[in-house]
Amino acid sequence: MPYGYNGRILRVDLTERQVGIEENDEHFYRTYMGGSALGAYYLLKEMRPGCDAFSPLNILVLACSVVTGAPVSGLSRFSVTAKSPLTDAIGDSQAGGYWPAELKFAGFDAIVIKGRASSPVYLWIDDGQVEIRDAGHFWGKTTGETQILVRREVGDGDVQVACIGPAGEKLVRFASIVSGLNHVAGRTGMGAVMGSKNLKAVAVRGRKKVEVFDAETVRKIAKQAVEAVKRGFSLHELGTAGVVKWQQDDGGLPTRNYARGVFAGADKICGEAMRKQIYVKSESCYACAVRCKQVVAAEAPYKVDPTYGGPEYETLAALGSYLQIDNLVAIAKGNELCNKYGLDTISAGGTIAFAMECCERGIIGRKESDGLDLSFGNAQAMVEVLERIARREGIGDILAEGSARAARHFGKGAEQFAIESRGQELPAHMPQVKRSLALTYAVNPFGADHNSSDHDTSYEPEADLEGLRRLASLGLLNPRPLDALDNDKVRFFVYTQQVLALLDALTICIFVWGPSFQLLPINDLPSLVKAITGWRVTLWELMKVGERRTNLLRSFNAREGFTKEDDRLPERLFQPLPDGPSAGKGVDRCSWEIALEKYYAMMNWEAQTGNPTQAKLEELGLGWVADHLME
Repeated sequence: MPYGYNGRILRVDLTERQVGIEENDEHFYRTYMGGSALGAYYLLKEMRPGCDAFSPLNILVLACSVVTGAPVSGLSRFSVTAKSPLTDAIGDSQAGGYWPAELKFAGFDAIVIKGRASSPVYLWIDDGQVEIRDAGHFWGKTTGETQILVRREVGDGDVQVACIGPAGEKLVRFASIVSGLNHVAGRTGMGAVMGSKNLKAVAVRGRKKVEVFDAETVRKIAKQAVEAVKRGFSLHELGTAGVVKWQQDDGGLPTRNYARGVFAGADKICGEAMRKQIYVKSESCYACAVRCKQVVAAEAPYKVDPTYGGPEYETLAALGSYLQIDNLVAIAKGNELCNKYGLDTISAGGTIAFAMECCERGIIGRKESDGLDLSFGNAQAMVEVLERIARREGIGDILAEGSARAARHFGKGAEQFAIESRGQELPAHMPQVKRSLALTYAVNPFGADHNSSDHDTSYEPEADLEGLRRLASLGLLNPRPLDALDNDKVRFFVYTQQVLALLDALTICIFVWGPSFQLLPINDLPSLVKAITGWRVTLWELMKVGERRTNLLRSFNAREGFTKEDDRLPERLFQPLPDGPSAGKGVDRCSWEIALEKYYAMMNWEAQTGNPTQAKLEELGLGWVADHLME
């Protein structure tokens, strides 16, 4: 019998309203593990090249992994993979919570969804039994309303619901998938893909716990995580909101549409302020000791519903400093609206920041903005624009396309104010300060992302010694300054990119396991995988899984026509920042271009295209991908 995984993948054809079960052998699971590695496998194998993201031919994969659901901190996550309507490249998004573990308990490791239902439906999965049910009476409902109605209809208040809100239904290109109302697969528009398929929700109930190979070792590792939290872990105290002050102190808090790295109102929107003013409690994902999810509530100037959790660091920046808004309650309200309607807070904030700068520069007038005063610092306008984006009303219909497409719509030089890569708005970590992120944002297959490599702050000479020791175990022995982008920094990016890709394939939280600052060291990961699955894996084998995942995603993009010409950055990143600790810092174009070429070489990719070579794919056991790309 398999340990850790079920060996069963649910196949759903919404067009035919049929379901089936696919069973794969141990070799398949050990090769791909789960996450977007598994998702990209199905997209490359079964999806027609060049299809539109909103076509029924697009395939949507919701995947856990071989370790998901084991009772250890950080092991209840899932990845969503499809062609992205925001970038037209591979789409990849991850979320935690209780839904992933519940899917495993219900007997499935992943769901592969094809086609489009003729009318709104939802999936109901109950201990291995699957139904495609009518969801016409749920259509138009918020995520909160949908969760209540689904649980009432199936008669079980413990059912875990992953659903879309009105934004996904209306095909907002950065719509998200929300489970538990505050666990969000936000990036790359996966909620819009779900909406294009007329799929409102996937409701899951499972009562069979995950069988593990070595229960005693699993218990010991779980206890190790609990003890580590007790010794002190910043994310346990403030969640990711605690990052606001760190970024401000380094001059790396994106402000005024990425034009500055410091925000005068940072103290008003930081984690410490949130804790004092609107904090209610902390919540966790399944079996996790960290409890980093902050829940907030307020009555004025906006009523904030704690049902939808509270803003993470990225949201505090995207709806705060990006827009020069220092009203913490307004930001919390914006977070609520995004979770309620199903919007990615990063792309939403980045797109609104773009619109505000266009208004400031006269590209968008009051007529185009529906009479709204889209000035930096206008919290009321931010809240109203989020409503309009979710409903695709007025200017919201244009901004629902994302900043890159909106810039093409407005013209007049608006493109230079869209701070995006591959069409996806940049997250709240500045490559001007953390220089290796200039590589990450440019080459990451699904667009700019802050969780696809370790950050430079962990590999500078003054970094935490324990973190440096962990990086040294990967062969990273020469810490470099934050703004260095030399051979050692490129190697740092290559190695940690594969670690983070591995964590995605294993659908493991990067805050619990990882290369440097995380709760538990990456070197202990083989012991965890062995204890759960029984496989005698090594860190070498696991790192190869990460590399396999990166090459699969890049191969999908290559098949869709992407090349190194698409590995670019917004011009603003090359301009020196004006003030604060990062004054005068910008990405050096020459160093960045050299680093790009070194990255392709280190990855053994084609120098001309920046895409995987046949030899590299063969080395990773992906010869079938090479054959597929040569057709």
